[in-house]
Amino acid sequence: MPEKIQKNKNVYRLIDANANRAKEGLRVLEDIVRFIADEKKLTADFKGIRHLLTRCLAANAAIRPLSIIKQRQVRRDVGKATTVSEAKRKNVTEVFLANAQRVKESLRVLEEFFKLYDKKISVRLKAARYKMYALEKRSIEKIAQICNNNS
Repeated sequence: MPEKIQKNKNVYRLIDANANRAKEGLRVLEDIVRFIADEKKLTADFKGIRHLLTRCLAANAAIRPLSIIKQRQVRRDVGKATTVSEAKRKNVTEVFLANAQRVKESLRVLEEFFKLYDKKISVRLKAARYKMYALEKRSIEKIAQICNNNS
């Protein structure tokens, strides 16, 4: 692996941001299926992806959590402002869909950038992304049904 890529602090920032975004989104999804839908299997499945992501991040010597957290620059982040669409959610279904999309996008970014460090982890992240597609499909009908019955 080229030395420049391995030590690129901005790539570490990108990985840190996307790992955080994915794990936060997964926690929201997990809590929706756990507390609102009372779905034990879906809860375990979202938790499993979140834990898989944690293991993937810890599995590569170049990308350790401490290494990437050291590069975090919250004050200087040019994209940290909340967008108008982020500030509006009409119901639980919209919260679910927004967070599912956030997770899928973040997993894709991580998948692409881990190709620079560890192709095996990149493949695992791709599999996690496809599992997210399936979980989203399995979950959304249940979420929408619950939300429609409670309105």
